[in-house]
Amino acid sequence: MIKKLTGLFDEGRSELKKIDKIAKEVDALDAKMQALSDEELKTKTEEFKGRLDAGESLDDILPEAFATVREAAFRVTGMKPFYVQILGALALHRGDIAEMKTGEGKTLTSTMPAYLNALSGKGVHIVTVNEYLAGRDAREMGEIFGWLGLTVGLNLNELNAEQKQAAYNCDITYTTNNELGFDYLRDNMVLYGKDKVQKPLNYAIIDEVDSILVDEARTPLIISGGKKQTAPLYMSADAFAKGLKEEQDYLVDIESKTVQLTPEGVAKAEEVFKIDNLFDLANTELVHRIQQALRANYIMGRDIEYVVQKGEILIVDQFTGRIMPGRAYSDGLHQAIEAKESVEIREETVTLATITFQNFFRLYEKLSGMTGTAKTEEEEFLNTYNMRVIEIPTNKPVIRDDSVDYIYGTLDAKFNALADDVAQRHEAGQPVLIGTVAVETSEHISQLLKNRNIPHEILNAKNHGREAEIIAKAGEKGSVTLATNMAGRGTDIKLGEGVAALGGLAVLGSERHESRRIDNQLRGRSGRQGDPGYSRFYISLEDELMRRFGGDRVQRLLNGALGDEALESKTISKQVESSQKRVEGVNYDIRKQLMDYDDVLRRQREIMYAQRDMILYAEEINELIHKMITATAKNLCLKYDLIGKVDDKFDFEPLVTDLNKTFFGREYVTIEAAKENCTDGEKAAAWIEEQFNKFYVEKQEQTDTVAFNEFQKVIALRVIDEYWMAHIDAMSHLRDGIHLRSYAQQNPVHAYQEEGFRMFEQLNANIALQTTLYVMRAQIVDHLKREEAVKGQSAQRGGAKSELRAEKDAPSVTEESMVETDETNFEKPISRNQPCPCGSGKKYKHCHGKNE
Repeated sequence: MIKKLTGLFDEGRSELKKIDKIAKEVDALDAKMQALSDEELKTKTEEFKGRLDAGESLDDILPEAFATVREAAFRVTGMKPFYVQILGALALHRGDIAEMKTGEGKTLTSTMPAYLNALSGKGVHIVTVNEYLAGRDAREMGEIFGWLGLTVGLNLNELNAEQKQAAYNCDITYTTNNELGFDYLRDNMVLYGKDKVQKPLNYAIIDEVDSILVDEARTPLIISGGKKQTAPLYMSADAFAKGLKEEQDYLVDIESKTVQLTPEGVAKAEEVFKIDNLFDLANTELVHRIQQALRANYIMGRDIEYVVQKGEILIVDQFTGRIMPGRAYSDGLHQAIEAKESVEIREETVTLATITFQNFFRLYEKLSGMTGTAKTEEEEFLNTYNMRVIEIPTNKPVIRDDSVDYIYGTLDAKFNALADDVAQRHEAGQPVLIGTVAVETSEHISQLLKNRNIPHEILNAKNHGREAEIIAKAGEKGSVTLATNMAGRGTDIKLGEGVAALGGLAVLGSERHESRRIDNQLRGRSGRQGDPGYSRFYISLEDELMRRFGGDRVQRLLNGALGDEALESKTISKQVESSQKRVEGVNYDIRKQLMDYDDVLRRQREIMYAQRDMILYAEEINELIHKMITATAKNLCLKYDLIGKVDDKFDFEPLVTDLNKTFFGREYVTIEAAKENCTDGEKAAAWIEEQFNKFYVEKQEQTDTVAFNEFQKVIALRVIDEYWMAHIDAMSHLRDGIHLRSYAQQNPVHAYQEEGFRMFEQLNANIALQTTLYVMRAQIVDHLKREEAVKGQSAQRGGAKSELRAEKDAPSVTEESMVETDETNFEKPISRNQPCPCGSGKKYKHCHGKNE
């Protein structure tokens, strides 16, 4: 069977052959499992757990465990996984991607590896793209797991911390990628270890893995808070942009989807904003606002990239066509669009914590995924996630007729021909699914169908609430459904009575998407499980993809031969595919560059989060405080040039003043003692450290041990969180301008790595300094609660804005709520513009705070 389904040189062939042998073992146990009573089958779970405890591995019990789930699924749901689903399940268990065509039962396939891996007690996460699918799968597949004695949790955005803990503590947890990532970030901002909701990340099965790990890979998750008053800047920039003339004042590059001011446009900006040089460093923010206003007005299309509903800008997912509630474009683009559309401009926020999906999912001990379309991105999956793509054969041969594209010269000719095709098929009773790329396109085609008196349903970002109802009827006789790409994910269109005899569901694409995977997903809605089906794409030389990546070449090829008649050309179809590959290559480069940059922050994040965890779970953190005291002592020596031998002329007064006024708050050390003990740099550091430790011990002895330990944890958490947030913001600003290093023949990524390392070293020095300062000077308050001392610094669950932000032109998700600030009994940090407490007379930012 395998030889017939794989080519001679298919890289996945050897892997498929390996799992085929194991699948045969599973299948051979079917009769044995059928012979067991319900009770005997249910007791298998405890039997497997016992065998694992006795030293057997998951692979040792795999054949019998898979066979158990297979039989349990049949008894509970009436569905028994096919042989090819066992193959898919084995690919998932091995940490690979199972590419299974639409209708092949990926959801049921996932039950086998989920059950097996859950037996270890470490938890399994099944990840979906939205909460509707997570809830559906948890409900339907959860019956199988529950019957076998395992617990199933559903993690939703609306749950509180206790409910989330319960969901994550289950053997198998259904959730979304967004909620997983946000919970991880929030867990690393809690004030008590008991408030964390997630267990260590063990094993994840990602449904629609290409959507989550590829399409959304440019989308960092962000927890944000605080406010920036920037609305007037966006309004003035928008007014300026709207008054410009194309070609004269600005130029649009269709291929790269960028817009730039011309020299005339620059001169106008300098005149309007009354400045001498637009590109002076002092005008950096203005340049940025103008650039975003240009993009908002001349690149971002209403009812294409976004829709306006009830005075709010709502992002449309370009891969699924779904509205993304709560999402916002990053880097000020969202505010620029709000100014363009004259709606209320939301306030910008400050980033508190961030991680990309690429780095988050690489935290799992084992990662796997399933989708109908992943082969085109196989190299990326292997390089980034170490996951191979295993093409799983279909249970029944695909007999769908995938016809060659129809090519037209103009959009009007294409849309009219498409509408005529729909009319003919509708008259015959054949159901039709029309796939569109944008809301605007679906509404235009809808009007053409109305003109032909063809009843139809529209499924787009403005009408997504009836998605399940519309899709359920899309395969019935005479049905016509207009849908954006949202029809290509997580839906199963079943044929109505008599439809197979009419040729099955006809899928007509109104244009090619920039990703071949999205086109393949649309085709895959038809011809499921051996059903008949038909697909064809209608394209024109005026389509965006053709204008951006091939219109001129194709136009020259055709030499104006196209009128209103269709052309079927394999050459042009190859040109279209070549254009798609170019776009995919550009997008891959963007994702790779994002990961290269984020890897710098990833290593720093792991260090900070590990230190934070140590503080949360340790009984006391005296050792950490001593390390910070040691670091501060050494840094003070560097600050005051106490390096090597110290001669008699060295002025110790600044150092002693600093120690007494800043750290001790009173006359604690003398110049004479400093001269006597600080004869060289090494001895100076040891002496300063000794004074700190002596003062520290005195303070410790005057306080209850429990209260002192809590006091130190409060200090450490506050300082780490405060400086880490500032560091994230600084790294973001560094990255925004690092590309300019290329003009100096520097590699921007390498420059970012070097600068980031230096900034991280400074971050640790600042944390050590401030922690030492607080330990020495802060007053210990009885029964001080961490949330009081750290409020406004650490975002508690539900206490900040969670945001999913993308690179430049991609969207971000936000969960609106409040970040409060509060006066506490804990000593407040020193404002950078206040006089430095060391008594130097300088502002803090020019003295002890100059390196912050």
